[in-house]
Amino acid sequence: MNVSGVLIVVMAVLFACGVYAMLERSLTRVLIGFLLLGNAANLLLLIVMGEPGVAPFFGSAASSDEMSDPLPQALTLTAIVITFAVSAFLLALIYRSWQLGQADTVEDDEADRAVREGTADVDETMDVEYEIEDEDDDATTDFVGLDTSPITVLGSRDFAGLRDDAPVDSPSDRAAGRRDGGEDE
Repeated sequence: MNVSGVLIVVMAVLFACGVYAMLERSLTRVLIGFLLLGNAANLLLLIVMGEPGVAPFFGSAASSDEMSDPLPQALTLTAIVITFAVSAFLLALIYRSWQLGQADTVEDDEADRAVREGTADVDETMDVEYEIEDEDDDATTDFVGLDTSPITVLGSRDFAGLRDDAPVDSPSDRAAGRRDGGEDE
């Protein structure tokens, strides 16, 4: 087996272990699984890169066949940054769950058990949306029922008596470079 075959096997094992670890209930195991998946993705990009070559910024002395592809290198750096950011977020979640419950295991609640057992009533588990009816049918903001609402959304009927008194450019004013239809400044 050559080097690429070994890397493919290691990458496959990392993917398999990462997925298995992410399916656990413990947030620490989820973090370890995500780190394994991130390393497997980096190995995948390393394998896809192909034969090593001269750096692309080396100059015009090397032909394009001798240069390495910079795209997998950029994608690997991006994958490293994303893995680091998500790992930091997961560590914060683990720390907070440990502070609140002295455990990092995600427990089932009653709704999860009911869905798993198939005894959940569909109407109970779905969110019910209610429409708020206004007496005078005015469009308002989230400050429902308050006369001092900071924002009022106007409807088309509110513009019936509005007249436009903005200055209009005539063709001669546009040719002269004037903006407001008045005299030159």
